[in-house]
Amino acid sequence: MIKRHYDLKNEIQPGKALILTGARQVGKTTLLRDFLGKTALKYKLDSGDNIRIQDVLGSRDLGRILAYAEGYELIAIDEAQNIPNIGTALKILVDERPELRIIATGSASFELSRQVGEPLTGRKKTCHLFPIAQMELQHLFNRHELQEQLETFLIYGAYPEVVTQTSRAEKENLLNELVDSYLLKDILALEKVKSPRTLLDLLKLLAFQIGKEVSLNELAAQLHIDVKTVARYLDLLEKSYVLLRSTGFSRNLRKEVTSKHRYYFSDNGIRNAVISRFNPLDQRDDLGALWENFIVTERRKFLTYTGRKIPLYFWRTYSQQEIDWVEERDGNLFGYECKWSTRKQIRAPRAWSANYPDAAFMQVTPATGYDLVLSVVGS
Repeated sequence: MIKRHYDLKNEIQPGKALILTGARQVGKTTLLRDFLGKTALKYKLDSGDNIRIQDVLGSRDLGRILAYAEGYELIAIDEAQNIPNIGTALKILVDERPELRIIATGSASFELSRQVGEPLTGRKKTCHLFPIAQMELQHLFNRHELQEQLETFLIYGAYPEVVTQTSRAEKENLLNELVDSYLLKDILALEKVKSPRTLLDLLKLLAFQIGKEVSLNELAAQLHIDVKTVARYLDLLEKSYVLLRSTGFSRNLRKEVTSKHRYYFSDNGIRNAVISRFNPLDQRDDLGALWENFIVTERRKFLTYTGRKIPLYFWRTYSQQEIDWVEERDGNLFGYECKWSTRKQIRAPRAWSANYPDAAFMQVTPATGYDLVLSVVGS
C-alpha cells in the first residue's frame, strides 16, 4: 500500500470536524478505512449513499442526530456530500458533543453545493487529497528510481489505481473509465449543464493549450456557446478538481498581462485520456506540455502538503516575454521556466530581471524538477 501524506490519527481532534476532500477515486475511502482499521477509538462508519443515513443526518433534528452518535468516540461518514444539510448535522455534533471526533469525506460536491462551508465556520479542519504525489512515492522509490519511471507518470498520471497497475492496457482502461464515469459526475449531479458533451469538448480544447493563455471568446466560438457559459464551465471544472487555474502576476499593470488565465489538468493521465493519446514519449509532439503540466501539478501537491497556500501565477509582458509560473513566498519572488530539453541553458527574461532584480529564476528540467517536488531543496 502506498503511504499517503496524511496520517488521519494526527489530523483528527475533538471539537472540530475533519473534512477530507478530493476528486473522486484519489483514495479518500482507502485512507479512511486504513485509519479505522488501526484506531482504538470506538467508531461508527457510514456512507452518505445510505438512504437511512441521509434521512437521519439530513433531518436537522437535534435529538435524532445526537442519538445517532450516542456511545461512540468517533463518527466517520464516507461520501458525506450526498447527505442533504450535512453541514448542519456536523455542526450539531461538534457543538453538542465537543469531545467527539468526526471525519467526513467528500468529493467536489462539497465545493459545488457549499455543503460544509458556512455551517462549520471555525468548526472544521480540511485536508485535500490529490492523486499520488511524487513526494509520497519516496517511501517506495529513491529519486533515481522515480526519474526512471517519469515517462509512465507523464503519460498515465498518478491516480492510485492507475499507479498500482503494471499493464499499460489496464492503466488506459482505468483512465478511460475515470473520464467516462467519474470525472464530471459531481458537475452533472448538482449543476444544470445542458450538454455533458460540451464539457468534454471544452476539456479537449484545453488539453492542447497547456501553458498558454486561454481566450474565452475563442473557446466560445469553437464550442458554439456564449462566453458566460464558457466561464461558468471553467469555474465548475476547477471546483471539481479537474483543472488548476493560473493567473497573471503583475506589479506593473501597464506592461504585464493579467486579464487572461492558463489552465492545467490536475492529473496528466486524465489529460491524455480526454484526448485519447497514450502513445510513448518518443512518438509525441507535446513533450513540453506534458512536462509542464506534470511539474506544476506536483509542485501544487508539494506546497499544499507542506502547508503553504501559494497562488499559482504565470508572468508575461505584452512584448511576449514570459515565465511559466511564479511563486511569491515571504515577500520574495521565484520564477520557474519548464523545459523538457536540457541541452540549452536559458536565462531569465530581461524584463523580469529589470522589473524584479531581486527575484530568483530557475530552469526546470527533468534533471532539476525533482528538487521542487521531493524535498525542500530549492523551495
